[in-house]
Amino acid sequence: MLLAALIPFAAAAEPLTLERLFESPDLSGASLRGLQFSPDAQLVVYQRGKASNAGQFDLWAYDIARRRHRLLVDSAALVAEERISAEEAARRERQRTAAFSGIVEYEFSEDGKRLLVPLSGDLWAYDLRRPAASAVRRLTATEGAEADARYSPRGNYVSYLRDGALWVRNLGNDQERRVTPPAAGVVSYAVAEFIAQEEMNRDTGYWWSPDERYIAYTVVDESPVDEVRRFEIQADRTDVITQRYPAAGRANALVELRVVPLDGGEPVRVDLGAETDIYLARVDWFPDSRQLAVQRQSRDQRKLDLLAADPVSGSTRTLISETSDTWVNLHNDLVFLERSRRFIWASDRSGFRHLYLYENDGTLVRPLTSGEWMVVATGRGRGVAGVDEQRGQVYFTANRDSPIERHLYRVPLSGGAVARITTGAGWHRIAMSENARYFVDTRSTAETPPSITLRDATGRQIAVMVENRLDADHPYTRYRDLHSPTEFGTLTAEDGQTLHWKLVRPKVLEPGRRYPVIVDVYGGPESQEVGNAWGNSPRANDAAFHQFLAQRGYVVFSLDNRGTGFRGRAFESALHRRMGSVEVADQVRGVEYLRTLPYVDPARIGVFGWSYGGYMALMCILQAPDHFAAAVSGAPVTDWRLYDTHYTERYMGTPQDNAPGYAAGDVLSWADRLKGKLLVIHGMADDNVLFTHSTALFAKLQSLGKPFDLMTYPGGKHGLTREPVSGLHALRTVVRFFDEALAGPPLQAASSTAP
Repeated sequence: MLLAALIPFAAAAEPLTLERLFESPDLSGASLRGLQFSPDAQLVVYQRGKASNAGQFDLWAYDIARRRHRLLVDSAALVAEERISAEEAARRERQRTAAFSGIVEYEFSEDGKRLLVPLSGDLWAYDLRRPAASAVRRLTATEGAEADARYSPRGNYVSYLRDGALWVRNLGNDQERRVTPPAAGVVSYAVAEFIAQEEMNRDTGYWWSPDERYIAYTVVDESPVDEVRRFEIQADRTDVITQRYPAAGRANALVELRVVPLDGGEPVRVDLGAETDIYLARVDWFPDSRQLAVQRQSRDQRKLDLLAADPVSGSTRTLISETSDTWVNLHNDLVFLERSRRFIWASDRSGFRHLYLYENDGTLVRPLTSGEWMVVATGRGRGVAGVDEQRGQVYFTANRDSPIERHLYRVPLSGGAVARITTGAGWHRIAMSENARYFVDTRSTAETPPSITLRDATGRQIAVMVENRLDADHPYTRYRDLHSPTEFGTLTAEDGQTLHWKLVRPKVLEPGRRYPVIVDVYGGPESQEVGNAWGNSPRANDAAFHQFLAQRGYVVFSLDNRGTGFRGRAFESALHRRMGSVEVADQVRGVEYLRTLPYVDPARIGVFGWSYGGYMALMCILQAPDHFAAAVSGAPVTDWRLYDTHYTERYMGTPQDNAPGYAAGDVLSWADRLKGKLLVIHGMADDNVLFTHSTALFAKLQSLGKPFDLMTYPGGKHGLTREPVSGLHALRTVVRFFDEALAGPPLQAASSTAP
């Protein structure tokens, strides 16, 4: 029996449906994805979904001088039917773009006159100087699929990977040549290995020198990595995938860095030290092309070295060493200055991520920011939005004013007070021009969808690019009458740290009634669920889904427990070597708060999460069976020994040196405590959290005689909830389960069930 919606509404009010969450146009209204300024700051180029299919992107531009939008490249005009190679499909799954099609990436030439567009395994160039009808030129038409393509720094070449090798095409004579040896068995060249793509936010394996004389590239030897077979179960077949998978405590791939002169000559091996069991985290070039900046991370991730490498000899010297008793987080905030031999570097050494100015020889000049707040990336994966050397200003994004908001700030390179640039409460995503004269501000709050404005460096508005008002034409307007505002608040963890929460409840609470609760949780490191933004979560459609649940009669609650990100080292490292402990304690604290609310039924509280959230849902219902009556666990990790090295060991160490921590963090260790109702959902072709995690749980619960519900998806990957077909079915399954599991006894008057 389904739980009835408990709120009366006017005949004109239209309730949300699950189907509408996956239909076009998007409920959030118009949006511009992948914003980039042209190098000359004359255009803002972006991806925009088609009106008929929001997930198929075309390439558009906003002309700053003319104040108008125009279509640059229609993806359907280039390729009638898109084909994606297995390698590209896997790469998109790593980048969480597998649900999209059309132009999912693009790149400017350094002079800003051309755009490079990869599509369907081939490459196209768009010349901004030519009329639209003749602007597009196809660069490749091969059987193999070109990937990781880009212009060389001066625009004379296009480089790309094909058939396991790095190729360079001379745009002057249209000739291509192979730069590296071809892949041979377990050895590959110029690629980002699995761990780099999945966990290190490094999706490339080669780097041009600014003067185009050299290319640095990786050599990846996977022979030490355990070879495992996993089964991708499709609807009509089972694919057996043989994969080199580095599980926690086991061997990683061996990664070398080499530099080859473009005009010929033997490659030079960069000296990364005597210890080979390390991570090649980042590679950049100094602006003068005389040195590479190489970030080397120790296997235990407690040390990160910034090295200067000579491209001719391969010799290295250490510029900076960051150390920690827990772990050192990676970042993309190494920014070289052009007018002086200095660079900006981000560090958590104070307990919070801040910016520091260094000489190119590694001498610290001065800290640029400080305080109990963090510089946080919101655009291009960097916290540093831009640098104006002429005016001596650094622009960056941070949570200085509130942990649940993001704003743009500036600070003088010479040191001094930090000034806030953006106005208006909420979440500001920033894309800044290379000359730091303009920025695009995408601002939203929990109650207002994203608006996009073009501004100068002082914050003065120049133009409204997307107003996105909730007017009569907005896709969400027809559902607005039943919209429930998001409430925010804080609690105190047992160690005194502040926990932020958000809550959505039925818009009209019937007097004397108590309502069921769904705790929507993620809870893992480097995440944040609670933000004053229009949908602030890694799951697609989550804000609209929360509204759907509230209209159905549920209270929806989310809390960022200790161990989640962007709150400083003490907050994040509280789970060090003990995953599945403090996170659960904080979620229990949230439930104890919910029990004090007169409209909450304390006997009908469920928990729902995906990935790390799936792990959390299991640990909550198993460790706190008296607090959670039901749980939905999507694609959960159940045994950290089965997950990969870089992620797991960062927080847990290895199974060999932290056996008690792994045992306590193992879901199966708690399985005998299951009392409530449980639904497990998993894609049967998940190559991130392998289906094995769930099958181990199934066997354990069956051996204990514990009943549970199950929904599996043949061919389903880790992001199956983002796909229209599987996502809709999965959410329907979640709702049906909670309707039945939390229906409970008839609703009672609040006074008779007060906790």
